[in-house]
Amino acid sequence: MKPGLPVWRSLLYVPVNVEKYVEKAHTRGADCILLDLEDSVPAHEKDNARKLVARAATRVRRGGADVAVRINRPDTMASRDLEVCVGPDVNAVAVTKVDDAAHLRRLDEMVSGLEAKRGLAAGHTRFIAMVETPAAFFRMPEIALAVERTAAMDIGGEDFALESGMEPTEDTLLMPKQQMIFAARAAGIMPLGYIASVAAFGDWEAFRRMVRRSRQFGFLGASCIHPGQVTIVNEEYSPYPEEVAHAKRVIEGNAKAAAEGRASFAIDGKMIDIPVVARAERLLTRHEAIRARETAKRTLS
Repeated sequence: MKPGLPVWRSLLYVPVNVEKYVEKAHTRGADCILLDLEDSVPAHEKDNARKLVARAATRVRRGGADVAVRINRPDTMASRDLEVCVGPDVNAVAVTKVDDAAHLRRLDEMVSGLEAKRGLAAGHTRFIAMVETPAAFFRMPEIALAVERTAAMDIGGEDFALESGMEPTEDTLLMPKQQMIFAARAAGIMPLGYIASVAAFGDWEAFRRMVRRSRQFGFLGASCIHPGQVTIVNEEYSPYPEEVAHAKRVIEGNAKAAAEGRASFAIDGKMIDIPVVARAERLLTRHEAIRARETAKRTLS
């Protein structure tokens, strides 16, 4: 993975023009608040919503969350959105309906100019690349590598299913989402999402099982459309205590084996070799990064 990527287990959607949601967003425990200028804002409200972004970003980050803003298509709307998004309190822009690498490069040029104009460090504003069409699906590897500021990628399940003429179920979305994971991992960025659609959350136990299964496929975080999803997503996209304990045993066992001139050893009757040790190291690194994120939240809440 690229160095310096944030911890975004949960990204909670908040319509920027709905005050009651903005006011409570910082209390929900999300790693990132995803202020929405796109689908949850009616067309006649877009201009007013843009005026609210800067102040909303300052308010929703009070609990220690990062802030991203989901912007509109086409480019004429996106450019107007970026004018209000690029600033010290916005960490990322969720780029909807990404077409190809050239699409991200156009927006990257706009953002770079705005960052320089506003005294922000180059690359301050990250991109989340959202793949939502079959044509973009076939370009995911180039999209993931298009610009350095891209931190994450996901597939918008509902839009992708609509454009593909299929139902947004776990079975139909599994293959495209798994391909997205491969493209993101190959580029060193975070794969975000779930195996199934985010829209189904009425049964919380079923939702937890779906998130747990999604994590097994390699997702690192996901968007939440209901505050009740946040705790479950944070828990399921974090290493479990027993995993942390086992990883520590692996690291300790590896150090002992190395001192004895061996590159493999056994724990509880299972062979441990280089890939298992590397997996344990990554798990502990993520565990520490999540602990740092949670400590920051507690400090600011």
